Amino acid sequence: MRGKNQKQRETTVDIDYAEQSVPVDRRQSFITMFMIMLGFTFFSASMWVGQEMAKGLDFYGFLGSLFLGGAILAVYTGLLGYVGAKTGMSLDLMSRRAFGLKGSYLPSAMISFTQIGWFGVGVAMFAIPVANELLGGSRLAEWILVLVAGACMTSSAYFGIKSLTIVSYIAVPLVAILGTVAMILAVQRGDGTLISQFAKSSGTLTVIGGAGMVIGSFVSGGTATPNFSRFARNARQGVVTTVVAFFIGNSLMFFFGAVSSIYVGGNDIFEVMINLNLFYLAVLVLGLNIWTTNDNALYSAGLGLANIFGQKKKTMVLISGVIGTVTAVWLYWNFTHWLNILNCTLPPIGVILILDYFLHRKNYTDDFRDFQTVNWFSVIGVVAGALGANIITAGIPSITGMAVAAIIYLIGYFTSGKNRA
Repeated sequence: MRGKNQKQRETTVDIDYAEQSVPVDRRQSFITMFMIMLGFTFFSASMWVGQEMAKGLDFYGFLGSLFLGGAILAVYTGLLGYVGAKTGMSLDLMSRRAFGLKGSYLPSAMISFTQIGWFGVGVAMFAIPVANELLGGSRLAEWILVLVAGACMTSSAYFGIKSLTIVSYIAVPLVAILGTVAMILAVQRGDGTLISQFAKSSGTLTVIGGAGMVIGSFVSGGTATPNFSRFARNARQGVVTTVVAFFIGNSLMFFFGAVSSIYVGGNDIFEVMINLNLFYLAVLVLGLNIWTTNDNALYSAGLGLANIFGQKKKTMVLISGVIGTVTAVWLYWNFTHWLNILNCTLPPIGVILILDYFLHRKNYTDDFRDFQTVNWFSVIGVVAGALGANIITAGIPSITGMAVAAIIYLIGYFTSGKNRA
């Protein structure tokens, strides 16, 4: 009887801990966290950015932009990784403390909306080129592939962190190895050295501008870092896996995109491998590359919608997946520009979560329930930060947005009297 009751308790446990911090005994190993975070940063859209950087920078400028942008992105995501691992809480649980119970709906809605959008774009990024290469660009084939890819990615995201782990363990090594092999083959077939090839199109982009592209490419997704780092066994593990993954993962994607554009044409590893007559490997790499990031995006969207509507995370993942899949083709052709604008709206959320944690650590426990309804300085900080990032042209937009949000939040902290400490 005792064994039966124990089994029942185990089967009813929410393995994704949408409403509580992740217990210490449910945390994951270093290698598992590393694979999850690397899979998160392996995304084909980053290759597009690499191509644009290669058009305007020489080789050393390209490396400088990678280092500067990667360092800033790593500090931002590393701090979020630390807070997530330290508290064991998702972005949405942290938002209840920093933004208030109802105020948390704003960051949850923004992260969900953005991640559903990127999920849909990712599905189409797989289906459209594969349909063009394999089936002559048939609209019917395109939609069949969209529905199949969307269903597969939604199914794995539905099962939560366990499925994300399995997909990452499969995808990360394959994408890294096959992508590197393709780059070597591309360089061997091309003329000249990397330095000489980059020099042909340099001069139209500054290192600061390139760094801004590096940061902007993944700063929105990076804001969701606590959703995954909360499964790390300790804060050190959460920081190290996040920082290294963002440096290595993002840098590889930028490098793949840049080299592909200057040697064999195309803007991602799929087109490079097609040009190298490696069709089936190209489909495999493209699919796995997108799958890992799309699963993480849908997982974050499900957590966010669950916070807003008070429903189970799995239900919200299914709804998010259906929306992203049905609108995938439209999103691909019409919404990418808007998603890039929305990228600037999420860093203000991240910086406020970081500040609030370090100023109110006692609030970040499961037994804390003294939530405000709305912390208006946090809400206004996000809105003002998003506007500042999209309106102010000088500097790096995401950094501008974080600075504006931080100033407004701190004004509220120092003028509120009680400081909620």
